[in-house]
Amino acid sequence: MTIVLLRNARLIDPETGTETDGSLLIENGVIRAVGSAVDTPAKDIKSIDCNGKVLAPGIIDIGVKVCEPGERHKESFKTAGQAAAAGGVTTIVTRPDTLPAIDTPETLEFTRRRANEAAPVNVLTMAALTKGRDGREMTEIGFLLDAGAVGFTDCDRVVTDTKVLTRALSYARSLGALVMGHPQDPGLSKGAAATSGKFASLRGLPAVSPMAERMALDRDIALIEMTGVRYHFDQITTGRALPALRRAKDNGLDITAGTSIHHLTLNEFDVADYRTFFKVKPPLRTEDDRQLIVEAVRDGLIDIICSMHTPQDEESKRLPFEEAASGAVGLETLLPAALRLYHSGDLDLPTLFRALSLNPAKRLGLAAGRLTVGASADLVLFDPDAPFVVDRFKLHSKSKNTPFDGTRMQGKVMRTFVAGREVYKG
Repeated sequence: MTIVLLRNARLIDPETGTETDGSLLIENGVIRAVGSAVDTPAKDIKSIDCNGKVLAPGIIDIGVKVCEPGERHKESFKTAGQAAAAGGVTTIVTRPDTLPAIDTPETLEFTRRRANEAAPVNVLTMAALTKGRDGREMTEIGFLLDAGAVGFTDCDRVVTDTKVLTRALSYARSLGALVMGHPQDPGLSKGAAATSGKFASLRGLPAVSPMAERMALDRDIALIEMTGVRYHFDQITTGRALPALRRAKDNGLDITAGTSIHHLTLNEFDVADYRTFFKVKPPLRTEDDRQLIVEAVRDGLIDIICSMHTPQDEESKRLPFEEAASGAVGLETLLPAALRLYHSGDLDLPTLFRALSLNPAKRLGLAAGRLTVGASADLVLFDPDAPFVVDRFKLHSKSKNTPFDGTRMQGKVMRTFVAGREVYKG
């Protein structure tokens, strides 16, 4: 039995929306006591002085790509797990856009086994909604649920056949399964590298209107209303989509929405020098859109912040901007990037961790994401004010495609705990 006392900490509880000074006691992997006065056993206890730094629930990151099977040279469960631990991410929820796609119980079992062997953090797996992510035939949702899938998604391959999609959503609804969708009209967004507007025109980049997101959102909301499925939109990135999202929530549909840290902290002007590390999907938006999305997170309209961690090797990125692969790594930079919103005064720490930890835990039914007695002791201790400069070659990820390379940031992880076990010490 391991008993750990974390004392003299700034405790962030996103469930109550409070920030207090106190201590936290871990026993057998769960939180046993928390508050300003914690009674401790007389012996056999490991005491850690947090020196007034911030102790918060570990981050739960939905939509992480780990490139096993098929592209292990880009990212493995070992390196993704190490990057997550170093970034204060205690649970990663992986996407099924691997080679081959995770669309059978056998492939799912392979990834779960590899994760358990190699990753120091919790790993949950989403499975494909349709076979091969081709949008023609739904997967064996029931068998995949039995094998441990926590949700179903075809990632950025939008299912265009509404009859196939309706059948899949209806079947998922009958089993209580969560479906995650990517709100982008595939016809309009095909080949796009930027958001349409004056800036994209001046740079000569193929662009897509923000309405591509709104159109796909409207279609999916109609199908959700028809089927009653539990649904999560992976990335809402434009203000055009927010009124429709609000109406759907007000109408009582079982919908949550996320956004990526890159769309919260970067904008279209960051691609001015054609740096392909800034090419993500959907493309970076206008500054007005970015500010509207930040407001939506603060108001709770957007529930979840994720890294949308997408490793790409040098060969995929060192190409002309239009031809380069989309995506950026984000497990290790998610927290310091999110703290930009704290330092700017846009979000306080309880609100930030509501979106990083509590809401993902609620959506997935996990006993984590909160600082309450009985919750899993998945925790991150960090100094929100510690400055550092991002060096992509020091990242734990195999791929180094971070848009924050060379950027001065604030917020260093000091310790990460998973079920009370220390998996990282900075």
